[in-house]
Amino acid sequence: MKHQAVVRALAALAQESRLAVFRLLVNRGPEGYPAGEIGELLEIPGPTLSFHLKELAQAGLITSRRESRFIYYAPAFERMNELLGYLTENCCTQGTVCATACAPKNTSSRKRKTA
Repeated sequence: MKHQAVVRALAALAQESRLAVFRLLVNRGPEGYPAGEIGELLEIPGPTLSFHLKELAQAGLITSRRESRFIYYAPAFERMNELLGYLTENCCTQGTVCATACAPKNTSSRKRKTA
């Protein structure tokens, strides 16, 4: 993955609503969601959502397909994996043993501390 594409993808994800949209779509999988349902689930108004979807699409992080009168959006898993690969390609290349440091951690199973 080229440096500029990485910067564009990270910039697209560096916004709260776009990150929420992307995570929602990743959770749904290749089936995706129609734009209206994304807006309802995340409580994002249509024009604002349209802007965020455009930014994610231009960064290559989501795809769209038309079904009847609806446009469905889904994550571009190949691009997501390229981005993750780029970010981790130099992990532990200095001869140190750090496999556990580079292994992804499952954050969804962490319990939140309550005050």
